[in-house]
Amino acid sequence: MPTVIEPKLIAGNSNLPLAQSIARRTSLYRGMNVGLVDARVERFNDGEIFVEVFENVRGEDMFIIQSTSNPANDNLMELLIMADALRRSSAQRITAVMPYFGYARQDRRAKARTPISAKLVANMLVEAGIERVLTMDLHAAQIQGFFDIPVDNLYASPIFALDILEQFDGQMDDLMVVSPDVGGVARARELAKRINAPLSIVDKRREKPGEVAEMTVIGNVEGKKCIIVDDMCDTAGTLCKAAQIILEHGATEVHAYISHGVMSGPAVERVTNSVLKTLVLTDSIQPTEAVTKAPNIRVLPTAPLFAQSILNIWNGHSVSSLFETDTLGPIYEGIL
Repeated sequence: MPTVIEPKLIAGNSNLPLAQSIARRTSLYRGMNVGLVDARVERFNDGEIFVEVFENVRGEDMFIIQSTSNPANDNLMELLIMADALRRSSAQRITAVMPYFGYARQDRRAKARTPISAKLVANMLVEAGIERVLTMDLHAAQIQGFFDIPVDNLYASPIFALDILEQFDGQMDDLMVVSPDVGGVARARELAKRINAPLSIVDKRREKPGEVAEMTVIGNVEGKKCIIVDDMCDTAGTLCKAAQIILEHGATEVHAYISHGVMSGPAVERVTNSVLKTLVLTDSIQPTEAVTKAPNIRVLPTAPLFAQSILNIWNGHSVSSLFETDTLGPIYEGIL
């Protein structure tokens, strides 16, 4: 078996700019070129996906970079077919690097006669030949238990903490972290601990998905610069309404830090016209042109985090070490 000299990266079409950034960062950390494997991922006229890998990958440690974001089904099938192509080409190990894990919201049976689609996706990934998953901020941490293979779940909160310390230098005493619902308290508490800020909660009542009937604020936000933290923003209805409620309770400013900017439908328009001073997203999902042009939306890079994680996995080193600000800080020095 040939000696594996470098990790091999291959990308689908879901977020090519991020994949290219990860390759550049990996090259920088290694001190030598680590490019994306030459391949084509195309569609036949009827929509069928076809993958062809133009380089020898026999015995190689392969990393497929592919978010299963909109269009979720197409991007998921691309990932599965790429994994099958690599497995049949005798790759030694296949890791799926999924900055955004689609179908994560369907992690339990909320009602009778409904699927657990996240578990189905996990089964398909394993059957396709994937031996490890690297992702970021799963909607529900228990999804890791749906797999019988290793799952490394990275967190955006260390990146957010670094950015907050930079953006709010000298104003840290005025900050308060807010969870937009009870289910996100653990995530908000994690960020609050990192920046040494108090925590508040917005309690919401949903009548049906995508609509919020009532909101109340738990905690005193008067005179505070509030930072809402959540794992994803879809149509932005809940986020914008929460920001409005927080401002009505006496907050001086409202900002938001969201891991995955799904930004469906009227999301960008809602955020632009809302009371949110800034919305900060990561590039786990490729930002649309509307997102990049919005005056109050910023996008933070995740390539340094994923590149270092890939190298740690390849070298057999700890990935959890990247959860610490002291470890991640030097990687992001000069970027944020």
